[in-house]
Parts: sequence; C-alpha cells; structure tokens
Amino acid sequence: MTVEPLPLTGERTVPGVPQENYWFRRHEAAYLDLAPLCAGAEVLEAGCGEGYGAALLAQGAARVVALDYDELTAAHAHRAYPELAVLRGNLAALPLRDASVDVVANLQVIEHLWDQEGFLAECARVLRPGGRLLVTTPNRLTFSPGRDTPLNPFHTRELAPDELAGLLVGAGLRVERLAGLRHGPRLRELDAAFGGSLIDAQVRVVVDGGGRWPADLLAAVSAVRGDDFEITDDDLDTSLDLVAVAVRR
Repeated sequence: MTVEPLPLTGERTVPGVPQENYWFRRHEAAYLDLAPLCAGAEVLEAGCGEGYGAALLAQGAARVVALDYDELTAAHAHRAYPELAVLRGNLAALPLRDASVDVVANLQVIEHLWDQEGFLAECARVLRPGGRLLVTTPNRLTFSPGRDTPLNPFHTRELAPDELAGLLVGAGLRVERLAGLRHGPRLRELDAAFGGSLIDAQVRVVVDGGGRWPADLLAAVSAVRGDDFEITDDDLDTSLDLVAVAVRR
C-alpha cells in the first residue's frame, strides 16, 4: 500500500524530502543515540509527528505507542507504520494508566507546548519507577540567541540547558544525562563552505530566496547523514539541540 507523505507545515519534519533532509537527519541522529535505552521496553512516544522516529525505536522496543494530537498526523502514522500502536490524544492528559510504560520519548516537542511543567508531570505519572524520559529540544541559546521569544513561530517556549534540567527535576525526575547535539567534522566543513553556517544558508533560501535552492546547497543538504552530527556532554551552551535522559524515582 502506498502512503501519501504528510505535507510540510514548518512545525514538523518528514522523511524523503531533499530540501528537508538536514532537519530530518538532525532529528534522526538523536533517535539513533537514544534508541538503545528503548531495547525490550514498553515505550510511549508523546508527540510522534510523522511516525518515523517511533518506528525507529520500535526496531528494538517490545512495544511502541505513538501518540499525537493532530488527527491527520495520527492517521498517517497508523497507515505508514503498522508496527506502531497509534493513539490520538492530548499531551496535557496522556491517555495511559499510572506507571504503565518503561520509557517516554519526547523528541523536538516540548518547545511547542504551553504547559511544559504539566506535561512533564504527566510523563512522570505514566512512567514506572526507574523508567526513563527521553527529551530533545532546540537549545534556546543558539536557536534564538539573545531572545526570550522564539524565532520559530511554532515554538511557545525554548529552553537553555539549565532551564531544561530544572524542569525535569521539578517534575520529580532525576537527570541521568544532559548532552548537546552539534555538527560533526563534515558539517563543520559545509558550514565554512556556505558562509559560516549551513543552517543560515538554508534559512536565506526560504526567507530571501523565495524557495529557490542553489544547486550546490541542495546537493549538500540532501547528502547529510545522521552520523554527520555529534552528541557530547561538554559545552552544552553552544550545542544546537539538547538531549536529556531523566529517571523516575
């Protein structure tokens, strides 16, 4: 069965679009890093989007429940990834019993939520004791530098490393790992080749170039791989995305 791709909205990324490949691979890198923590586990992905990440986690997990609020998105994930148990529901009131899953995955979602504290409390509620919450989110210090209001109109509140850690602790969780995703050597070479920032070069196409991609930039973006990114525990303030693992006490 052929499944039609989800349209790009600016709020989520989807696989298989050359112009979107940088962002897809950036998200994929975090999924690949965190996937071993889901091995053999009962997993909830809270905010599954297109579903590709939940499907990646499902390769090693015992079961993955993929939850999204948007009806079109949930229906797509159900059709595209039959290995997932897809639910439509509100992240503010997760439709799961207390202490019912081993892992909650929440990748590139919390920055879209108004009540981040309430959501994290819900994550803690559905986790079993010793269960893990996996979170990634853009680093406010580099994604919207010098601003309290996010540059991305789909984001409600972006977080710096200490702010994310504080929210996790406030939800009664113990921070096991706080790391940062950044460009690896090949992407740093592309940064230099495109005026100092591959990200800015892409933004200029959308904002100033009317969506007309220079051939060299499109070729570079479409060739980005997940392993072109690094996730390290040092110098978090300069990272692109934050990667956190927190444990329910």
